Amino acid sequence: MKKVVIHRPGGYHRLQIETHPDLTPAANEVLVRVSACGVNFADCVTRMGLYASARHYIGYPITPGFEIAGTVLASGSGISDLPPGTPVFAVTRFNGYASQVCVPRHQVFRLPETLTAVQAAALPAVGLTAWFALYELAHARPGDELLVHSAAGGVGSMLVQIGKLCGCHVIGVVGASHKTATVLALGADAVIDKSIQSLWPEAERLVPQGYDIILDANGVATLRESYRHLAATGRLVVYGFHSMLLTTGGRPHRLRLALDWLRTPRFSPFDLTTRNHSVQGFNLSFLFERTGLLQQGIRQLLGWIAAGQLQLPAITTLPFESVAEAHRALESRQTTGKLVLTL
Repeated sequence: MKKVVIHRPGGYHRLQIETHPDLTPAANEVLVRVSACGVNFADCVTRMGLYASARHYIGYPITPGFEIAGTVLASGSGISDLPPGTPVFAVTRFNGYASQVCVPRHQVFRLPETLTAVQAAALPAVGLTAWFALYELAHARPGDELLVHSAAGGVGSMLVQIGKLCGCHVIGVVGASHKTATVLALGADAVIDKSIQSLWPEAERLVPQGYDIILDANGVATLRESYRHLAATGRLVVYGFHSMLLTTGGRPHRLRLALDWLRTPRFSPFDLTTRNHSVQGFNLSFLFERTGLLQQGIRQLLGWIAAGQLQLPAITTLPFESVAEAHRALESRQTTGKLVLTL
């Protein structure tokens, strides 16, 4: 089997493709021959050595990757419902950048006829992140005013659509004009283009009374103002810190990162209660043991897709050997939708 291995954190050159012995599934594991694996910004952060769950669960060397699709090669004892050859997709806690992956049974799902392997590999991370943020944390309701940062990205595009499915009035934020049409096509009621508009004055003009829900993966660049622009009982959901991770050659600017950490707002419980605000955060990779939540989220996403209510993000495919190119593209902030590596 082949897999990408990061022996030490660093730049793109740390993404080494190596040959390793084939795998054998343990009890209650499914061995999948991978044909496609999704690429997420979290993989880039893992490569940099800054991803908390990578250090917590694995350490280095590590193989990144949270989502795969392919066919079953074998199943461990206790599994009889996925015979060899069954098309499947799965969420993984790392190890996804590989030609073979062993995955716990509860994280493996049959590939529906409505999806290709490439499409399925692009779904779990972005879909579950958006679903968990809006359904489990923010409890989005019809009529809520919703602001989505990075609305043209993989997670952002799902947040826009699921927000509309919840009956929200959705404002998307993009950083380049070529992304505006994409977000409007997803159903956003308005788009703020930061390249030609001042973000917060425009956000105030569109929704003067403040936002019920703001979804922010930027970090220090927007967190303080996101909090300030919440309405009473508003919820700020934090699921990333992208603006703090500018890189040169794939390596983070350590001094800039330290300064941004110092500038990151700390939210006072006294201010939270006075303003009637909530700040919520999560990291999907810490939640895989929550079997019920995981399966509920996947069922809901597949149901929306089957009904034609949810579009997958625009997908760009790259060959497995171009993994470094995929990371460069994500870190450029110029991509829309989702990147998938194919084997």
